[in-house]
Amino acid sequence: MVEVTVTPRLSVADQPVQIRVRGLSPSQLVTLRAWLKDEQGQCFQSRAFFRADGAGEVDPMLHAALGGSYSGVWPMGLFWFLQPDTLFQRLVKRDVAGSPFHVRLEVFDGLCLDVDPREQLLGSCEAERWYVGPGVQRVPIREGRVRGALFLPP
Repeated sequence: MVEVTVTPRLSVADQPVQIRVRGLSPSQLVTLRAWLKDEQGQCFQSRAFFRADGAGEVDPMLHAALGGSYSGVWPMGLFWFLQPDTLFQRLVKRDVAGSPFHVRLEVFDGLCLDVDPREQLLGSCEAERWYVGPGVQRVPIREGRVRGALFLPP
C-alpha cells in the first residue's frame, strides 16, 4: 500500500514541510502532484517526476525531480512551483487569518502530464497551509491616507 505523508500536516505558509512517499516498488517511476483551489475557486497545481529509491521511497528533500514543473532537489518545490490552470491568474490569499489553503498531494504511477480518470492514483494526503499562526491578532490600520494591518503575536 502506497502512503503519502506531509509533516507537519498543519503549518504556517513560510514553514518548510517534509513530503514522503512510501510503499513503492524499488526504482518505480511516479508523478507527485500538488494542487489547491484558491478563494475564487481557481485551481493551481504543480507536478514532479521521481524515481523511487531502493527502499521504494520518494523524498523531495533527498531525491531530485526528473522533470515536470521543476527538476533537481527542491524540498518545497511542489509548493513553490504551483501554477494556475487559467492563464494570468495569481495565487493570492485574501483571508489570511480566517482559513488556510488546503493543498492536496497525490502520487500517480508513471509519468502523468495531465490528470485523467484513467491515471492510477496510488495515494494522497492533504496539508493545511495557514498564513497567520494560532493566537495572532489582526488589527486594521486606518490613519489619514495610510491603510494596512498590524499583526500582534499572542
